[in-house]
Amino acid sequence: MSEQAQARAAVVWKKGGPFQLEDVTVEAPRADEVLVRMVATGMCHTDMIVRDQYYPLPLPIVLGHEGAGVVDRVGDRVTKVAPGDHVVMAFTFCGKCDLCQSGHPAYCREFYARNMGGGRMDGSTAIQKEGKPLHDHFFGQSSFSTFAIATERNIVKVRKDVPLELLGPLGCGISTGAGAVLNSLGVKAGRSFAAFGSGAVGLSAIMAARLAGATTIIAVDTKPNRLQLAQELGATHAVNGQTEDAVEFIKRVTGGRGVDYTLESTGNPKVLRQAIDSLDILGTCGVVGAPPVGTEASFDVNDLMIPGRSVRGIVEGDSVPDVFIPQLIDLYAQGRFPFDKLVRFYPMEQINQAAKDSEKGDTLKPIIRMTRPT
Repeated sequence: MSEQAQARAAVVWKKGGPFQLEDVTVEAPRADEVLVRMVATGMCHTDMIVRDQYYPLPLPIVLGHEGAGVVDRVGDRVTKVAPGDHVVMAFTFCGKCDLCQSGHPAYCREFYARNMGGGRMDGSTAIQKEGKPLHDHFFGQSSFSTFAIATERNIVKVRKDVPLELLGPLGCGISTGAGAVLNSLGVKAGRSFAAFGSGAVGLSAIMAARLAGATTIIAVDTKPNRLQLAQELGATHAVNGQTEDAVEFIKRVTGGRGVDYTLESTGNPKVLRQAIDSLDILGTCGVVGAPPVGTEASFDVNDLMIPGRSVRGIVEGDSVPDVFIPQLIDLYAQGRFPFDKLVRFYPMEQINQAAKDSEKGDTLKPIIRMTRPT
């Protein structure tokens, strides 16, 4: 049981990349850990901003945090999963602090250290190249590798009658958008919602708003193909923010009132201002877009205070992964949450092309295939 796994991993050696495929070894799982043979891993905006050091994690590092695979081995204390189980890997958390205990693990008091520290909490790593450690444990997984180490806490057992290679993005991006609407904002039936940014997160939010029964759902983006897809997935209106004033459009659609909820997923401070200005009285703007550390935004304080508007940050859709991910899978299986329309698959050898296509907006949600499920 102490035997290392031989793996192929995408390593970021320097700021700005590229992802470089390397032969590495992955330690056997410790007592509370799980070794997963990766089938596929979604690529998320956060992978790119860490590659580019917008978030200054230590390098060299193995990224990837939307993993799906098959359990290969488990540590002696693991009881949640067994070899052969299909799993999705989500963010990790301590499970002991007041926020974890109250059902908000995405706001764990140790979230940054556990997910973006570049290793285990004791400073060790599981991945080595030629005997030299590489930083890992990104979101508790570093799943841009053919094998990855996770723990019981951030691993979710999933049903086997859905395509495993499709499910990785439920660990972060898709859950972030859907959870922002269903968990954080609590969009209600008959209410109005606008998604500023119609990438994978924004489109997931639009699908969730339709599930919640929102009757006015507005997509804002600058790419016509995304706006068209948004309408196919549930948006009742769409506006190109490059050719029209999105705030004026939303006010016009809502009879001058604005919408009850907005979600900003672009990370652009100017777009955030539009998302706030588009709110009705007592409306709420959720913020999930991740700009470089230190980015500041501005708004008129009176336009926030007098109408009683709210702005709140949202991490990982404020979800409990063991509960929320299986719910989304059930909805997908019923045809009510067709997130498969967002994805495009790439072999591991094309991981840098996947990143380029994502950054250009040509691909909404790249998924990197590692191996086939058995």
